[in-house]
Amino acid sequence: MGELANCSHCGTVYVKTIRDICQDCFKKEEEAFQTVSQFLREKKNREATILEIVEETGVEEELIIKFVKERRLQPTDFPNLAYPCERCGNGITAGKLCENCQKELKNDLAVLEEEERMKQEREERERENIYFSFNQD
Repeated sequence: MGELANCSHCGTVYVKTIRDICQDCFKKEEEAFQTVSQFLREKKNREATILEIVEETGVEEELIIKFVKERRLQPTDFPNLAYPCERCGNGITAGKLCENCQKELKNDLAVLEEEERMKQEREERERENIYFSFNQD
């Protein structure tokens, strides 16, 4: 038997399955997806940005971004469906971070790993240089 949960959209208690929203909110999301999908099917709208889609369809920006992240709307088919990088805000079409932020984080991690390695080496050298003397009385 499924567990009870609160819908992340409306707060209604529902039996949780694979979704984190109740059936009513899921139906509303599907209707919104159909609205966006129909809008983008028109040739003149294929290059619309997310903000233009919001203005024309009335569907919330967060929901359109969710559709792109879930790969229900493919940026390869609709080239201007970019959403903001979670770190710097630049437009991206996949993942959570743009290429520049990914490179910066990788470089920062490499520097941190090198610092840790050097610290360990220094501690090992210090342990090797410790001398003990014993009093033999």
